[in-house]
Parts: sequence; C-alpha cells; structure tokens
Amino acid sequence: MSGGAAGLRAAVLGTGSWGTTFGAVLADAGCEVALWGRDAATCEAITQEHRNERYLPGIDLPEGMTASTDARAVLDGADLVAIAIPSQSVRATLEPLREHFPAGAVAVSLMKGVELATDRRMSQVVAEALALPADQVAVVSGPNLAREIAERQPTATVVASTSEQTAALVARACASSYFRPYTNDDVVGVELCGAVKNVIALAVGISQGRGLGYNTMATVITRGLVEISRLGLALGAQPATFPGLAGMGDLMATCASPDSRNHTLGVHLGRGMTLAEALEATGGTAEGVKSSRSVLELARSVGVEMPITHAVVQVLHEGLPVEELAPLLLSRPHKAERV
Repeated sequence: MSGGAAGLRAAVLGTGSWGTTFGAVLADAGCEVALWGRDAATCEAITQEHRNERYLPGIDLPEGMTASTDARAVLDGADLVAIAIPSQSVRATLEPLREHFPAGAVAVSLMKGVELATDRRMSQVVAEALALPADQVAVVSGPNLAREIAERQPTATVVASTSEQTAALVARACASSYFRPYTNDDVVGVELCGAVKNVIALAVGISQGRGLGYNTMATVITRGLVEISRLGLALGAQPATFPGLAGMGDLMATCASPDSRNHTLGVHLGRGMTLAEALEATGGTAEGVKSSRSVLELARSVGVEMPITHAVVQVLHEGLPVEELAPLLLSRPHKAERV
C-alpha cells in the first residue's frame, strides 16, 4: 500500500469485475472505499466475506472495502466517484443520482464505449448526466484486464482529464505497488482507443475462432490501430496517444487475452455460435457488440473509413457470415500502407 491516498474517500458505482477490481485498487492505494451495486447478495458478500465470487471467483478483496445497494449512502462524502457500469446504461443510471453527487467530487469514467444515438464518449455522457464541467471528469484506460489486476499483477494505466489537477488527484488515489498510473490530457484519444479496441478484439476473436493464426491476428491488430488513429486524429486526438498504454497497450491486451470478453465472444462467433448464444456463453458485458455500431456512426459523421469496424458490424448486426469476414478485409483495393 502506497499510503498516498490516505484520507481520500472513494465511491465506485458498479460491482462487476472491473468496478470491484478498481475498488480494490483504490483501497490498496489507501482510500476509504464503498461500492454501489443492485444485487444485495453481491454487496453483502463484498462487505462481509470480502469476496465477489460471481465476477472474481477466488479473489480476496481488501477487508476495509464495503458495498451497498443504497447509492445515496455510498456517494455521501466521496472525494471521487468511479463509474463502472455498462456504457449504454450510463445516462439512465446516473441522471437519478445527480442530486446526490457530492459537491466538488471528481467523476472517474472506467467505461469504454460510445453511446448509441448520440455518439457521445463516456466522459461526455457522465458530464451531461451529472451536470459536471469537463474538468471535474477523468478517464482511466489502459491494458487493464480485471482478473490480472485483482490478482495484483503489475500493470500501468492512463488517467486522462482536461484538468491537470483532476488527473493528478485520480492518479494519487489509485497508485500502488502493482498499479502505476500515468496522466494525460488527451481525453478524446484515450477514450476512442478504449472504445474501438473492443471492436478490433471482436474481429481478432472471430478470426481465431475460424482457426486462423498469428499472421491474421497481427494484421488485424495493426490495421485496427490504423483505424483507431484515423478516427482519433479526425476528432482532435493527439498522435502520441495511439502507440501508448491507452492505444497499442490496451489493444494488445484485449486482442490477445482469453480473459477479454470481447475477444472471447468473437471466438464463439467464429466457431459458429449465434450472437445470442455467444453472449450467453461469454457472460458479462462485451462492450464492443453495441459500441461497434456507434463507433461506425461516429466515423461516418466525420468522413473516416473504418473497414474492420464496418465488417464487425456486418457480422454482428447485418447477417454477414463469419467466414466472409477475412476475405472481405483482404479484398479491399490495393494501396500504399500509409494512405
């Protein structure tokens, strides 16, 4: 425990794998931590048994961490509020909590997605739903697979905010011997990397489920980073973000790990499951399924071509057979790599 966060009170909205894990990170860093969740049994187990067997089986959680179904009590007096709920549910979940949000507290988005219908990034949705200025919102993103962090395996992450002071506060709150935050002011780039990498991981998973190997995986990851960069630059992101932790780092982890829900769901699809069957077999939330459409809509709105994302949308939502995914990508017109 670093002790650098001693005296800070943190609330976490969400008791899934990432919300619970980030709560443990905050507690290990020295924060007083309370989680909010809808399931009373899960909340009781976190508080009394220091376990969340549904999402993190076998993991011992910090003893001081508590959980409750009473959002108002959890939010009371918090210095920072981390939000880890499905991206398409953020606005509806947060708006009723607006009047209970602690004055001056920092909101921390842990979500990786783009809102359907509005094309808003998660920090924008959080700010609108809670009526907060942008400099009171931060984003945490990087190669952060929940299970590995819950096991206290070393990793680094990016804390992004338009406010240097806000980013520094969140970094101090979560820094520990195994969790290393770096600050960044490129909120747009960090968030787009986190949203689009889930879609690329679906494409990698589908190809691996079809029995394709590492050449294909490397091709999809590399060209996927091109898509992420192309969209980010069109929206004002900084070029240095894409080869960093929030870009290539997170993309590699999500595309390669069997612990990635998006990758796993893609594998199930590649092996012949329907989307409904793959969702059930994967468990949890695979954000790329819904975000693929909103990412593609966002790209089209700024005139950016994203062939991998488009192909994933066709497989997931438009009936394209999975065996046509790779040929569709490779049949595109020949051109120079940097175009």
